[in-house]
Amino acid sequence: MPLAIHHRERSFSDRWIAYCREQRIPYAVVNCLETDIIQKLTSCDALLWHWDHNDPRELFAARHVSMAAEAMGMVIFPSIPTCWHFDDKVAQKYLLEATGAPLIPTFIFYNLKEALQWIGKTSFPKVFKLRRGAGSTNVRLVRTRDEARALAKQAFSRGFKPVPEYWNDAGKRYRVARRRSDLLGVLSRVPKTLLEIRQKNQLMGREKGYLYFQDFLPDNQFDTRVTIIGDRAFGFIRRVRPGDFRASGSGDIDYDPQKIRVECVETAFEVAKKIGSQSMAFDFITTPDGRPMIAEISYCYVAAFVHNCPGHWDHQLNWHPGHTWPQDAILIDLLETIAKRRSHPYLAQAIPLTS
Repeated sequence: MPLAIHHRERSFSDRWIAYCREQRIPYAVVNCLETDIIQKLTSCDALLWHWDHNDPRELFAARHVSMAAEAMGMVIFPSIPTCWHFDDKVAQKYLLEATGAPLIPTFIFYNLKEALQWIGKTSFPKVFKLRRGAGSTNVRLVRTRDEARALAKQAFSRGFKPVPEYWNDAGKRYRVARRRSDLLGVLSRVPKTLLEIRQKNQLMGREKGYLYFQDFLPDNQFDTRVTIIGDRAFGFIRRVRPGDFRASGSGDIDYDPQKIRVECVETAFEVAKKIGSQSMAFDFITTPDGRPMIAEISYCYVAAFVHNCPGHWDHQLNWHPGHTWPQDAILIDLLETIAKRRSHPYLAQAIPLTS
């Protein structure tokens, strides 16, 4: 039976399809947003759908389709343990706390009165975040109680746009465009981008009814990203942006494996196992006393950054040199899972109930 692959250009599906063609693996391209998708999946062994936060339709439908596919006994990527908390920092707080992961102390309130009471007692600065957003969007440093109170009142009234205005991060856009020698291209795409931002905000609705803060860990010049795919750990550091405290989205990456702390790799493997994730990126920041703490996790990431790593560690911390495309690693692991189910009929029936 073929693999079902939801195809979206410039997503993991590009390489999945190329890999299947090259290896002569039966596959079928499907559209998981079609009304009859479940019927079409009945003739397939597995579903691969690299959905992300940029498409409101996928954010709305992906978890529902994925859960239905698992209920049918299909092998899917991302599995529900891998993705149910994606693009939702509130969900990640509860999940990481439940697994005993070293999460940066995180505080969430669903009531303005309680939020204001906490603001009056806590210390500053704190990091304010919305549950949605990648590349450090919707993340800001709050230095005073008055600023925190203003954010709290907005959170429980008109709320916040989930997609920031185009010029909100103009410095980053300029640096990326300059690095790619694409300033004219960026300018030509501005009208289309402005329209897309407006449409996404209309479809997603405002973020409100909750307030999210994390402790601020000072004096970090970079963060450490460790991406776990099965029994592989890929690591690199991202330097913070000029004049900023945020590293995510900076694009200033160092792939030297000697700069990756072994504690980060060990912790990422341990937490990924507890979560049951197939693939997960962990962002670590260091406390003043030198302890690596998790800021966020995500099953979505830039494939080229992982591929640029000169090698990877296994769970025993053995180093394996060589570049690996994460899409290939994900697909290989999924094919192994399918093979095991075919060899063990009882296991094939049990896995959907516990995955």
